[in-house]
Amino acid sequence: MYRKVCTLLLIIAATGGSSALNIISRDGWGARDPTSTQTMSNPVPYVVIHHSASPGACYSKADCIDAMQSMQNYHMDSNGWADIGYSFGVGSDGNAYTGRGWSRVGAHAPGYNSQSIGICLIGNWMNDLPPSQQLQAVHELIQYGVDNGKISSSYKLVGHREVTATECPGDTLYQEIQSWAHYTPNP
Repeated sequence: MYRKVCTLLLIIAATGGSSALNIISRDGWGARDPTSTQTMSNPVPYVVIHHSASPGACYSKADCIDAMQSMQNYHMDSNGWADIGYSFGVGSDGNAYTGRGWSRVGAHAPGYNSQSIGICLIGNWMNDLPPSQQLQAVHELIQYGVDNGKISSSYKLVGHREVTATECPGDTLYQEIQSWAHYTPNP
């Protein structure tokens, strides 16, 4: 408990005290241990935005924990991956959930896994825009990564569909991220 409180205080201090960013640790959402890990060098030059499609949007911490566990189980048990594929999941509850984290190679964007942070907005964002608190948490998470040397200050932000053939991150979310700072259509 002491460590979790200290981590939260460090996040608040690092973001100037005005942030509402809440990063839930792997222990906090009951993550399984990975079967293996590979270290990634920071800062990374890319941020890749995803949506989960399924599971759908989660509006409470309990539902978002279920969604993170469901994604991890699918990625490990069905795909045979070492862990959940994403660096972070962000719920409609406004929390960021640590997946592989800042410095572990993900399994979310072939060709970019070792040089990107993969952020999954939990939910299907084909026809709807994620709630404002979910979008705000993504912006704050990226800024936290930049401020702490995990993401390059000159990073390029892309939708998953720009690095592989997919509908991810959903049409409506994809349209939204095209207005974000650092967005690039040609990674």
